[in-house]
Amino acid sequence: MHSPLATGIYVGVGAAAGLGLAAGGYAYAAMWPASRIFGRALIAPPRPGELALTFDDGPNPPCTPRLLDVLAAHDVRATFFMVGRYAQAEPALVRRIVQAGHLIGNHSWSHPNLALSTPGRVREELARTSDALAQIAGKPVLYFRPPFGARRPCVLRVARELGMTPVLWNAITSDWSEASPDRIARRLMHKIDRNHRRGMATNIVLHDGGHLALGASREPSVTAAGQLLAHYKPTHKFVTLDAWNE
Repeated sequence: MHSPLATGIYVGVGAAAGLGLAAGGYAYAAMWPASRIFGRALIAPPRPGELALTFDDGPNPPCTPRLLDVLAAHDVRATFFMVGRYAQAEPALVRRIVQAGHLIGNHSWSHPNLALSTPGRVREELARTSDALAQIAGKPVLYFRPPFGARRPCVLRVARELGMTPVLWNAITSDWSEASPDRIARRLMHKIDRNHRRGMATNIVLHDGGHLALGASREPSVTAAGQLLAHYKPTHKFVTLDAWNE
């Protein structure tokens, strides 16, 4: 028979363990791309021969123009998830992206963790960005990627109420902090090939900007994108996300 002290300790430990499990479950639901606990999002369909190049955190004057040149050299269209305040600061670059045939998406106004934001702020971040992009591009924004992939039911609901499909991914690496384009490309190739073996298309995330400020250096990411294009263009079809409409 346990003493009252021991019983209290066991109860405390059990409660702490329960809280830990709950926190871990929330983190999985909010952050893991494949989780559907908080709702569905577009990732990739069962089309193993298709790849979608997507770029987050732009537009970014030092790197986005060179990326556009790389894409044009391979005659490939990509999807750009834009931070609203940067798009507002660089409208000519946004228009250049659209005029080149690329798809643009909403990546929030200031790149907060929306899973930790109030419902009012979630709506403001998304609506303000969609309004700015629509005014610049002359067309509605139909796709939304949450910063950090962080979401909860409110985030996905607001996106859909604003006419957008939430989008996550199934191939990403830490290209924002990796100096070697070879390592970025190699790690993404491993994920692309694994998805192919599983019979899935691949939704690739790279970054042409940095969420903290304009002017981030993303040259390794741009070079890695060129390597992916050179490697997979002969055998795969590159698409924008509207090819995978739900």
